[in-house]
Amino acid sequence: MRLAVVGVTGLVGQEILHVLEGRNFPVQRLYLVASTGSSGQSIHWAGQEYSIMSLEEALAENPQIALFATSKEISEMWAPRFAAIGTTVIDNSTAWRMHPAYKLIVPEVNGHLLQASDRIIANPNCSTIQLVMALAPLHHHYGIHRLVISTYQAVTGSGKQAVAQLMAERQGATDVPQVYPHAIDLNVIPRVDDFLDGGYTKEEMKLVNETRKILDDPSIQITATAVRVPVLGGHSMAVNVELSRAFDLNEITNLLHSTSGVVVQDDVLQHQYPMPLYARRRDEVFVGRLRRDCTQPHALNMWIVADNLRKGAATNAVQIAEAVQQLMNQR
Repeated sequence: MRLAVVGVTGLVGQEILHVLEGRNFPVQRLYLVASTGSSGQSIHWAGQEYSIMSLEEALAENPQIALFATSKEISEMWAPRFAAIGTTVIDNSTAWRMHPAYKLIVPEVNGHLLQASDRIIANPNCSTIQLVMALAPLHHHYGIHRLVISTYQAVTGSGKQAVAQLMAERQGATDVPQVYPHAIDLNVIPRVDDFLDGGYTKEEMKLVNETRKILDDPSIQITATAVRVPVLGGHSMAVNVELSRAFDLNEITNLLHSTSGVVVQDDVLQHQYPMPLYARRRDEVFVGRLRRDCTQPHALNMWIVADNLRKGAATNAVQIAEAVQQLMNQR
């Protein structure tokens, strides 16, 4: 497999390299791409040294798959150029997620939609991925009527500079570059991404629109509040789920236990519940605090945690690449 990783020096790009190696992805030729400021630098991967190249240089190599971990603007400019030469682009930006011509994929949920002819495949938002991983089996068996979501999102979701801001503040520095409009250490900020008309943020609306697209149900009623917390890795979510019919809580637990990629941690007497500290560097989605909402006849509450750089970004992208590779082998 001729594989390009675009945006390789960022947090997600670096994590993609870890996941590729950890999952033994079959790489015949690897092309590592970053901004012009990084061109000529080298990266050590799987026992070899690779020189960082430009997008033009990678395009000339005609990779079979390109994993994009870049800005929306770069993806909008370059993904179609790679697709035009036959490369399958798996894109982690917001550029193509809600485009009606392109698929938004979480392999365990809707990977069956993938086809060998797909040339641009969108990787969902990190919070959306962990959400639909936990909700897909519930939607399949009961139907979901309404979701009320609160997220508690790690600073790694904002990139390297956000991590630097948190760590500098933790060490008492006051003159650090500000990624956030307020201090993040010892604080929570009820804003993730830019505000839109109506008072919701882009991140909150991603949860609404992407969840509906992946679960293939525009009728689901969804409202969300996204919050940034001083955690290095791992997004957490409190989700109130109103189902379309009656349910048995033990049946819900067993259903989640049997779902690939989901781990139930729900023994409060033993202090077992999902936490980002223990989800970090793991590929599973952890679910706990399962309990009936006594104010509604068909509702329950759940707590969902996952590493936003792994399953929330890099691992999901590599899983898509694995599925694409299998489709290519079948041709």
